[in-house]
Amino acid sequence: MSLNSNKNGTITVAVIGYGNMGSQHVEHLIGMPATEVVGVCDRTGSRAQRGADRAGCKPYTDVESMLERELPQAVVVATPHFGHVPIAVEAFRRGIHVLLEKPVAVEALEARRAVQEYEHAKSRQGHLVFAAMFNQRTYGHWLKIKDLIDAGELGQLVRATWIITDWFRTQHYYDTGNWRATWAGEGGGVLVNQCPHNLDLYQWFFGMPSAIRGFASAGKYHDIEVEDEVTAYLQHENGMVGHFITTTAESPGTNRLEVVGEQGKLVFENDTIELLRNRRSMLDFLNNEKKSFAKVEAWSCQVPYRHHGEGGHRIVIERFLAAVRGDDTPVAEGAEGIESVVLANAIMQSAFSGAMIELPMDEHAYSAKLEGLKAASRYTGAEDEPGEIENLAGSH
Repeated sequence: MSLNSNKNGTITVAVIGYGNMGSQHVEHLIGMPATEVVGVCDRTGSRAQRGADRAGCKPYTDVESMLERELPQAVVVATPHFGHVPIAVEAFRRGIHVLLEKPVAVEALEARRAVQEYEHAKSRQGHLVFAAMFNQRTYGHWLKIKDLIDAGELGQLVRATWIITDWFRTQHYYDTGNWRATWAGEGGGVLVNQCPHNLDLYQWFFGMPSAIRGFASAGKYHDIEVEDEVTAYLQHENGMVGHFITTTAESPGTNRLEVVGEQGKLVFENDTIELLRNRRSMLDFLNNEKKSFAKVEAWSCQVPYRHHGEGGHRIVIERFLAAVRGDDTPVAEGAEGIESVVLANAIMQSAFSGAMIELPMDEHAYSAKLEGLKAASRYTGAEDEPGEIENLAGSH
């Protein structure tokens, strides 16, 4: 019997990392039909035991030992970020399907290594799934906005501005793990922890920019090493410009996306999509109208959409398992996770250098910069006492 088959059709899964996210994933998995959690691994033994007790399986503190002994068909990885790629590589080399929490990697070079290892393993094995936990791609409002953009409802796009400052985090949040918000332990701040979702959605909606200018403040509001306030300006080949503004230090925060095109403007805020539709193209109007101060006639409507009303992680896991069975495709392929990592790296490289970064960027230069920051980091890899696992309601 091969690793990817089971006589009763049950998929065996291991969860790696039993913190805030991993514990949530275990809860989803143990409630899914034809799915068995055969191992929970966490480098902190007490957490591994807690997860194993919940799932009714064995606890592990060493990933390789668990993979060798349990031979899971699939793994869900929810470790601190630097563990994502090494664990994925170990799984791929054993022919194991992988679902990675965001971000796929801290730096673009590592994300590409994960994809290369996946492609190599897939060429040997055939059916192998690599998926990313971009649960916000399942949200009704983002799906509707992508549909409107892809359908050309706004015509030629000229501007996208996203103020995404509702990722508020207290100092206590950062203090719950000594790896958090350090260059050596996490590899960055708001861009690699909270905003991979938004960076992924940005490139999903608009494609990748051609150049980026980033501004970032490290530890401006929190006692942390990494960025907690960021503003970025993005240029696209088609002339569109983007603005991306985020922080973990604003309460109340804002989640407002404006998308402007020749046919009107779309605004998402407070769970509402408003479409202000031009009667004619503003680009045609500004070139041909004979009155100096005239404006394009426009009207407003609220765009309906349907949302499932949950975090979306369960849906991503279900689609991942369906893809393992060969019945569906993942919500997001693992390779799609590269682009959000590139955006985060380019914004920070621009902030470090004080210059515009053109894409494709020099990914080796960013890797070298990150290595220097890691070398000077206060995080040494020593474990502290694990903090309490908290309810994630409202965190995403």
